[in-house]
Amino acid sequence: MSPDETGEVEYFFNTRTRMVEKGRVSSWEHLMGPYATREEAERALAKAQKRAEAWDEADEEWEGDR
Repeated sequence: MSPDETGEVEYFFNTRTRMVEKGRVSSWEHLMGPYATREEAERALAKAQKRAEAWDEADEEWEGDR
């Protein structure tokens, strides 16, 4: 059952427009999500940035241990 059928709302962050969209409006290639709330979607880029930084740190530690 899709979220539309259950009545649940999903939010997406559009990386091209940098806007939050309610529901599946744009092409998947520009979307991050789904998120349960608008606030979560608004923080999508910041969350992704933090994860990328953590992965970079882990890579640096891994390469330094060789």
